[in-house]
Amino acid sequence: MPALVLIGAQWGDEGKGKATDLLGGAVDYVVRYQGGNNAGHTVVIGEDSYALHLIPSGILRADCIPVIGNGVVIDPGVLLTEMDGLAARGIDVSRLLISANAHLIMPHHRALDRVIERYLGKARIGTTGRGIGPTYGDKVARTGIRVQDLLDPGIFRKKLELVLREKNQVLAKVYNRRKIELDEVCDEYAGYAERLGPHIADTGLILDTALRAGKVVLLEGSQGTLLDVDHGTYPFVTSSNPTAGYAATGAGIGPTKINRVIGIIKAYTTRVGSGPFPTELDDKVGEELRRIGGEFGVTTGRARRTGWFDAVIARYAVRVNGLTDLFLTKLDVLSGFDRVPICVGYDIGGTRVDEMPMTQTDFHHARPIYTELPGWHEDLSAVRSYADLPAAAKDYIRALEDFSGAPVSAIGVGPGRDQTLVINNLV
Repeated sequence: MPALVLIGAQWGDEGKGKATDLLGGAVDYVVRYQGGNNAGHTVVIGEDSYALHLIPSGILRADCIPVIGNGVVIDPGVLLTEMDGLAARGIDVSRLLISANAHLIMPHHRALDRVIERYLGKARIGTTGRGIGPTYGDKVARTGIRVQDLLDPGIFRKKLELVLREKNQVLAKVYNRRKIELDEVCDEYAGYAERLGPHIADTGLILDTALRAGKVVLLEGSQGTLLDVDHGTYPFVTSSNPTAGYAATGAGIGPTKINRVIGIIKAYTTRVGSGPFPTELDDKVGEELRRIGGEFGVTTGRARRTGWFDAVIARYAVRVNGLTDLFLTKLDVLSGFDRVPICVGYDIGGTRVDEMPMTQTDFHHARPIYTELPGWHEDLSAVRSYADLPAAAKDYIRALEDFSGAPVSAIGVGPGRDQTLVINNLV
């Protein structure tokens, strides 16, 4: 059975948790393949709301096995806190599997992340300060410490001692910060090893075996396409690859196992942190979108920047990821607007551009070119079939399909598990 990829098609926060939870009832494994606890998913089940940061949304389905893949960077303290919080609410976390090859976020990563961002001043990227970037940096520099190292205290200590020779010099002599104590970290992480040990596995082998046995595997990315370190709005990006091409690498399976790529896309656009945002609404309308949509970060609580739907970046996401389907979320938030604009192109120095600009400079100077559609005032939260949507809402969906270049196969009209209209089955 082929694998499915579920990715964000904008700047993240598109509602991937809701989509993963919906599909979780039809899949056997849900795999998080990149990112760290700088991302968050919110899943609403009845009256209960769950904020997930590292654990895949499949944890909320009793018959689904959640997997943290090798492409993820893990803060073990954060992971255990999340596991304990779920267990306290009656969720079985014993099923969670963690790749032995995933990299660990260490105290020096968090310290460096915070101090470097502070020293950048106005040029700061807008990171969460959780150590994700420095951890990925050490990974590619081949000085990282992996989950499997928790299983060998001797190896763990030797690797950390070597790394701290450099990191402590930087912290103390460059940034005038306190050095990281080797013994303290070794003791702390030994405690993590004891608790996480039963969850550590060769997840790539497990997933390949499952696929060969006809099981359904869902690969879940965090953040979004425009935050990809290669294909996003660099340097205002994350430190990993949320795009679909990395899903196989970050999960440890072959790319030929994947046959469907689903892009989660919000009915308008948001982003968190610094960087260009052509359709941003820095006015009362933007504030209204933020208020109605509850646009505040799951992980950080930061207010998200808001704007109208940008079809240029949607087309780009379809192209870069090879999207086969779109899962449209938060359509209900647009109820009440008399007119609903869609950005169909950019004006860059007097020239119309219909595709993603090649250079960072051009994208910074892009001004949106809008087409406007009639809005609707009906409350969509109780709608349970596509046929019952207002005509104007259907016209808006068709316009998004035409401008984006991919079919909308599911529509979210509220945060609840039952507030999804399925047009085409995704599994």
